[in-house]
Amino acid sequence: MLELINVNSLPVFILVFVRVLAFFVTLPLFAYGTIPTPFKIGLSFFLAFIMFYTIGTTDIAFDELYLFLLIKEVLVGLLIGLIAYIILSAVQIAGGFIDFQMGFAIANVIDPQTGAQSPLTGQYFYIFSLLFLLAVDGHHLLIDGIYNSYSFIPVDTFIPFGNQSIADFVIDAFNTMFLIAFQIAIPIVGCLFLVDVALGIIARTVPQLNVFVVGLPLKILVSFLTLFVFLSLYIVLVKKLFTYLFQTMQGLMQLFGGA
Repeated sequence: MLELINVNSLPVFILVFVRVLAFFVTLPLFAYGTIPTPFKIGLSFFLAFIMFYTIGTTDIAFDELYLFLLIKEVLVGLLIGLIAYIILSAVQIAGGFIDFQMGFAIANVIDPQTGAQSPLTGQYFYIFSLLFLLAVDGHHLLIDGIYNSYSFIPVDTFIPFGNQSIADFVIDAFNTMFLIAFQIAIPIVGCLFLVDVALGIIARTVPQLNVFVVGLPLKILVSFLTLFVFLSLYIVLVKKLFTYLFQTMQGLMQLFGGA
């Protein structure tokens, strides 16, 4: 019983709690404003309480280095959750590409989850991907990621932020994110490009026809039909996106741990 209330273990528990709480601040699905803040704090507290007895470090003193360890824990939690959010944002970027070609770019809506403007098609894809994430228990894998972070980044070690490989890894993650977004958008964007070509030919051959009046509803109709046809392809691409998301989180943790 005395071990459970050991005051000497309080600094370690605070470090664990800070990392988990910072992780939920930027993690997709858990970081939304519609989720109550007391729920995030309570979930972080109980997860930290469970993880505390599995990390193996029990004695850290309140000294001049403790503040730097605390800052390190905040950065680790924020950056791991942020890299996951950045990779998942490929879905909204793809929707932005599609909306620009459809003519829906002017009709951006306010996302109540994040408070930012979001394209219509991108918001549809994003909700679709989150439902798929919940269906395959991906949220459990995200929580498992912060648990496994202690095997790469112990609470009593510092991160080599001066390592050039960390910057290169983040840049490669950005490049791959845009590549996946382009792969998601290319079926509809390619079809709309062909529609633009056809409308251009019609405008030259039939000058009496106002292609500006006909073109917009035609492009919207073609976009919806293409979206319906290629919906199964999006499932495959979202699975690829989630696989890359978990690999990126693990790779970043390995670099933080000096591997």
